[in-house]
Amino acid sequence: MRGREDEWTGLMRSAMAGDDAAYHRLLKAVTPVLRAAARRGLARAGQPPDQAEDIVQEILLAVHLKRHTWDSEAPFAPWLFAIGRNKLIDTLRRRGRRIFVDIDDFAETLPGEMPEETASAAEVAAQLGTLPQRQRDVLQSIAVEAASIKDTAAKFSMSEGAVRVALHRGLAALTAKLRDH
Repeated sequence: MRGREDEWTGLMRSAMAGDDAAYHRLLKAVTPVLRAAARRGLARAGQPPDQAEDIVQEILLAVHLKRHTWDSEAPFAPWLFAIGRNKLIDTLRRRGRRIFVDIDDFAETLPGEMPEETASAAEVAAQLGTLPQRQRDVLQSIAVEAASIKDTAAKFSMSEGAVRVALHRGLAALTAKLRDH
């Protein structure tokens, strides 16, 4: 391993000095190692290895674009593997940890849905009337009229952020009032 790392470091130093053949040899030498590492990383994360080639390409592209950041006095392998690790993590984050389970396998053990407590329309309307005007207007627009946040913001000359804040505060206040009532 040490000999290989020294070879890679030498090739990268030559590549940085303008030797295109050394750069090509370096990329050709590291690709199978990166592919195996990507497959292992995907397997450890419980993911199928079908994304390994994409990860390898992302690593090689990052090496190419960021090679100016490599310290020529430092060994090349740790720098390369740090990029590889980060690209693997990025891929796993994008993919997410999705575990698919057939619901039919658990249908017998799932509890039935609990009936939700609901307030009557009259109760909601009465409590809605006690909210500050802006919160009431935003709730009316979004919840009753099914307007978007963008449309509601334009309608009331508010920023979208202000609409979200008013909506959140209005819903929280309305929920508390209906819970207490």
